Amino acid sequence: MKKHLPKKIKFAVIGAGNGGQAIAGYLAYKGYQVNLYNRTMKSIKKIKETGYIDLEGSVNGRGKLNLVTDNIAKVIKNVDIIMIVLPASAHKFIANKISRFVTQNQYIVLNPGRTGGALEFKNILKKHDPFKNVCIVEAQTLLFACRAIEQGKIKVFSRKEEVKVAALPATKTNKFIHLIGQAFPEFTPAESVLETSFNNIGAVLHPIPTILNCGRIEDTKGNFQYYIEGITPAVAKIIEQVDYERMLVAKALKIDVLSLMDWLEYTYNTHGDTLCQALQNTNGYYGIMAPENLDTRYIFEDVPQSLVPIWDMAKHLMIPTPTIDSMIHLASVLHNTDYYLSGRTIVDMGLEGLSLEEIKEFVKTGHILDVKGVEV
Repeated sequence: MKKHLPKKIKFAVIGAGNGGQAIAGYLAYKGYQVNLYNRTMKSIKKIKETGYIDLEGSVNGRGKLNLVTDNIAKVIKNVDIIMIVLPASAHKFIANKISRFVTQNQYIVLNPGRTGGALEFKNILKKHDPFKNVCIVEAQTLLFACRAIEQGKIKVFSRKEEVKVAALPATKTNKFIHLIGQAFPEFTPAESVLETSFNNIGAVLHPIPTILNCGRIEDTKGNFQYYIEGITPAVAKIIEQVDYERMLVAKALKIDVLSLMDWLEYTYNTHGDTLCQALQNTNGYYGIMAPENLDTRYIFEDVPQSLVPIWDMAKHLMIPTPTIDSMIHLASVLHNTDYYLSGRTIVDMGLEGLSLEEIKEFVKTGHILDVKGVEV
């Protein structure tokens, strides 16, 4: 009797930056059919001409792509999984752009969602079509630490041993893990998108060292190792306080999160008596340089899409977060932008007016029920 092999899933990767090229190249290298989208053709012109992406470093190989285009309708047609690998500041734009084309049998995966990404994305799709129930999956962080050497050539510094993911609703998480397990065995289930959102270590590791090293970045044009040299004992004190406030909010939401120190051990198997020591012992961080200037996603993405939603949820739960507040304020001054106003809020996430119990029910089931058990 002929054995029927399982269908090989098809991917669309949205975004051709460092992470997008790494994910697309990696999946294609593993033999999956991959379509790659970027908003502008200029950034994918060479990849379209060659038809492949080369990977070097902790992953070595060439991934031949099925389609490279700036047409989002074509790139997601007939694929199983849509991997969105873009700054979280672009999530709103993409959600509005794909709402007409995405179908209910597709998964949308935010790589990563930062804080509240899946909630905001689902809220936007619901506004376009309240009856199209698309499953949004949020990854806690990007699988790779990577940089583009040139268009179509990616240096992968390291690959995380495990990345937590959660579906919205959480009742679909295990089904998604089963589907994508061969492609990404590193993906493991989180309790809900609240866990992936508040285990967002980028909120701690990205904006704080950038803001506190702003003079050094301007002076050297980022010519120093970001994690290894940019996080001194004094900088680490402020990072650890932001981390503490993040965990206070998570505790109030009754979700388990790791401290930054525990996350470094869990993700990279590194140890240290202090945060600085642990970072010094993280091999994957060596060679990663600081941003060349202050117009960096470490601020324009991680402040409005990571720190602001943590701050706004804290405000909703009446928890003081003075250090996070000060970082948002400094970032707003640096960029002459009111990040409190433009950042992701509980209103954007569709959680306005909900009690803690209602929020927990919504992320678990995708529904909010009134006292009579009727969906509201």
